[in-house]
Amino acid sequence: MNIIIFGPPGAGKGTQAKILVEKLNLIQISTGDLLRNEIKNDTDIGKKIINSMDDGKFVEDEIVNKILEKTIINSKKNNLIFDGYPRTTNQAKNLKSLLSKYNQKIEYIFFLNVNKDSIIKRIEKRKILEKRND
Repeated sequence: MNIIIFGPPGAGKGTQAKILVEKLNLIQISTGDLLRNEIKNDTDIGKKIINSMDDGKFVEDEIVNKILEKTIINSKKNNLIFDGYPRTTNQAKNLKSLLSKYNQKIEYIFFLNVNKDSIIKRIEKRKILEKRND
């Protein structure tokens, strides 16, 4: 089964995705993790996106979509949990196209709704503990 978890930054998408990965034996696709990995590995894409992420901005859809397709190609069918993707209408259209292309479908979509004060506290804590600028 494929699942999408979406919500604002700091809502707990990654935390909930990790729980579902363990319980359902899914592969987590976190666009944030994929992008940070590109930066860490000093790839051409990483060099393009580092400033956007450090400034707290979303990375261009075209770049995110390319990275996502590589990940879908290398994964098992219908065994994915999308953490933080799609974020835009363009990304949603891209995901629909990719899933169709690789004969997959989404079975569940979860929206995490968290109040603004909790999100701010979580992001401040993440910045300190994980040394993240995004």
